[in-house]
Amino acid sequence: MYQDLSEFKLYPNQRGKSAIYTQIWWLVQSTLFGCSPRFMYGWRRFLLRAFGAKVGKGVIVRPSARVTYPWRLELGDNVWIGDDVDLYNWSKISVLENAVISQRSYLCTATHDYEDMAFKLTSKPIKVSECAWVATDVFIAPGVTIGCGAVVGARSSVFKDMPAGMICIGNPAQPIKKRVSL
Repeated sequence: MYQDLSEFKLYPNQRGKSAIYTQIWWLVQSTLFGCSPRFMYGWRRFLLRAFGAKVGKGVIVRPSARVTYPWRLELGDNVWIGDDVDLYNWSKISVLENAVISQRSYLCTATHDYEDMAFKLTSKPIKVSECAWVATDVFIAPGVTIGCGAVVGARSSVFKDMPAGMICIGNPAQPIKKRVSL
């Protein structure tokens, strides 16, 4: 047998907040956050901050974006989070100043230990550095850092750190050339 899911369990405080607090956030996200008009960026920034996110000035988060645990989210000044972005943050996700996460991208800080019979959940933080651009429909795996000014091309899958100032594409993503600085 490879795994026995009847043995799986979450450990105390693994979410970082109580189950009730988490459920309240998910309810708020599905209603007040998710149903808010597109132009209400300030409202969504307020809601994220109210639930513990560190959110800088001028941040744009689309109403269809999903944040699993806002208390494990840091968004620097002028960050853009596009439509249908999923920030699955069992560990911290940091998106630094002037970085963009484009539509339908999935930043995933958690996975399961396939060698553990109980299928233990493990997680590592993700960092998207200043002025980086994660293009549409990109998957970023646990523990990855996207370097300053890097571009990750559409539909790429990122399983290791991407260097600063490079355009990176593919599955798995690889740096292919330098990004031209303006």
